[in-house]
Amino acid sequence: MKYVVLLSAIVLAFQGSRWMSPPAEANSAPAPLSTPTPSPRNIILLIGDGMGIAQITAGIYARADKLHIERFPITGLMKTHSAKHLITDSAAGATAFACGCKTYNGAIGVDAQKKPCRTILEDAAAVGMATGLVATSSITHATPAAFIAHVSKRSEMEEIAPFFLQNRIDLFIGGGLSYFNQRADGRDLCRELQAKGFDLYTFQQHSLNQCQPNPARPFAWFAADKEPEGVHKGRDYLPLAARIAPAFLAQRSERGFFLMIEGSQIDWACHKNNGEHTVQEMLDFDDAIGEALRFAEQDGNTLVIVTADHETGGMALLRGNDKKELKIKFATLYHTASLVPVFAYGPGAEAFSGVYDNTDLHTKMKALLKLDAVEAR
Repeated sequence: MKYVVLLSAIVLAFQGSRWMSPPAEANSAPAPLSTPTPSPRNIILLIGDGMGIAQITAGIYARADKLHIERFPITGLMKTHSAKHLITDSAAGATAFACGCKTYNGAIGVDAQKKPCRTILEDAAAVGMATGLVATSSITHATPAAFIAHVSKRSEMEEIAPFFLQNRIDLFIGGGLSYFNQRADGRDLCRELQAKGFDLYTFQQHSLNQCQPNPARPFAWFAADKEPEGVHKGRDYLPLAARIAPAFLAQRSERGFFLMIEGSQIDWACHKNNGEHTVQEMLDFDDAIGEALRFAEQDGNTLVIVTADHETGGMALLRGNDKKELKIKFATLYHTASLVPVFAYGPGAEAFSGVYDNTDLHTKMKALLKLDAVEAR
């Protein structure tokens, strides 16, 4: 019996040493990450819109090397229902993350009674943290909008856009230019942002890799007039944005930063029941995850969280699948009520294991950033 116990201890020690191994070389599979403690200065929240277990699985089998999402040491599961519906939409789901309250489908930063609820981005800005939003949708779309705006309907994008002037934000990247400069009310919010000190670029003049963000000034880049193209049609800015944004925000404030990055179009591909496009969007999102993890590993004070607002499509990989030809099917054109995964790495990551509600994600992030003392409106 003594030898069995000793052998078990040796095996566990060996496994632990592998888990704590340093990052792999650039051309090999990423090594698993160890988990620092205890409390972060920065949080990078990555939301794969519509991303469930099947979407992740398809991405894993579609790429020869391991995905970055496989490296996280802490995992959990999250319930996604909205205030009155078992199946949420992105607006209510993102409001739960941003504000910590259940609300009705379609709500942007307001509670079930349509009263504005203070967001974690607003709380972070109030204590001097830098803040940022990145999306492969319009920046006024449901998920990014819920972190900065307060309107009763997600479709009110011209009403959402002025909140980028009303609230402090240091960086935003996404589509939606026309909601700022081709408005029914005649306002040119782009000029107003520039007057406020923004370095503002648009896809018409500059690709993102041509921009040179200056940490002395807030930064914005518009990727499209309305919604950007899918990654299968050439859109390629998300991983680059995920590399630029944390480094930029880290220089904007010594108090730290809060950054939300959304892979918006995983959801759109699933709504179309397009398995191939879904996988391409998943892999693009995973490349962005890799950039966030690279920053966090080097920084040592950054918590990276990856999750989804809901699953879309009831996606499944059926009998007969192999890595060369994935057989992907969908049960619906809409969202489902399935639990979604949560992955965490960095100081405070342990708080994100287990099974919990989407509003708890807000509570955990706010506590870790020590924002509980920020006064509500």
